[in-house]
Amino acid sequence: MIDRIAQLPGLGRPQLPPLPMIRRQQIPEELGRATLLGVALLYLLVLVALPLVIVFVQAFAGGVRSYLAALLDPYALAAMRLTLLTAAIVVPMNLTFGIAAAWAIAKFEFRGKNMLITLIDVPFAVSPVISGLIYVLMFGAQGWLGPWLNEHNIRIIFAVPGIVLATTFVTFPFVARELIPLMQTQGNEEEETALSLGAGGWQTFWLVTLPKIRWGLLYGVLLCNARAMGEFGAVSVVSGHIRGQTNTLPLHIEIMHSDYNYVGAFATASILAMLALVTLVAKALLERRQPELRARAARQAV
Repeated sequence: MIDRIAQLPGLGRPQLPPLPMIRRQQIPEELGRATLLGVALLYLLVLVALPLVIVFVQAFAGGVRSYLAALLDPYALAAMRLTLLTAAIVVPMNLTFGIAAAWAIAKFEFRGKNMLITLIDVPFAVSPVISGLIYVLMFGAQGWLGPWLNEHNIRIIFAVPGIVLATTFVTFPFVARELIPLMQTQGNEEEETALSLGAGGWQTFWLVTLPKIRWGLLYGVLLCNARAMGEFGAVSVVSGHIRGQTNTLPLHIEIMHSDYNYVGAFATASILAMLALVTLVAKALLERRQPELRARAARQAV
């Protein structure tokens, strides 16, 4: 019928309203994006957010008074002091090593450079328990240096020095691994310019290199500190689990849980959880601030 009307003089084929065009890939892409986002959120909810909520719920299950009593327990206070002491020793040591290693790898060419990079990555590949056993084989009573240490009344294993050594081994890659790619990306032009103008090595580092890497350096220190306070495997092997002497916070939590003191275990765990949350917030702020600082530096350079 439409064709016959269209054949009449002065009349053309009627114009029908265009149908909306739907791309074939639009629906699958949106569905795939929503599916991936839902899976990621579910993963974070089940494995990250929900356990943190459970920690705080169980910590206050007995009330605020029980919570404070668990934190003020002498063994808990001793574990906190030892954890803070260990972090206070380990973090500056790893900070010094990380800066020196990153400076050498990023700014110089030397024989054994690839070997040094490989050695820095060793703690990422070795189990913390194995690293603790290595120190036991070296400094234990039946270890390689054990008899000599006993003769000179030096205690490393089942004492604070062993905890510091094990924690240092586990955490020393964090600062270096954060600074190496950052320094390599920045190049050597500014340092070479400073040296050509008469600046010394230390002046070049303090006035040129350090301001460029300060946020990456702080980021690496945050990660190193968080891992040092939360390390369990290596410290568990070398500590001996002596209450009030060689128990850090993670070890104290394990003992409380083994003794069915769930309120004390979760109360102490909430301290580590709060430290982790503070670290994550600081990390997020640093990651947000780094692009702003790079843009500001680019504008100043122009």
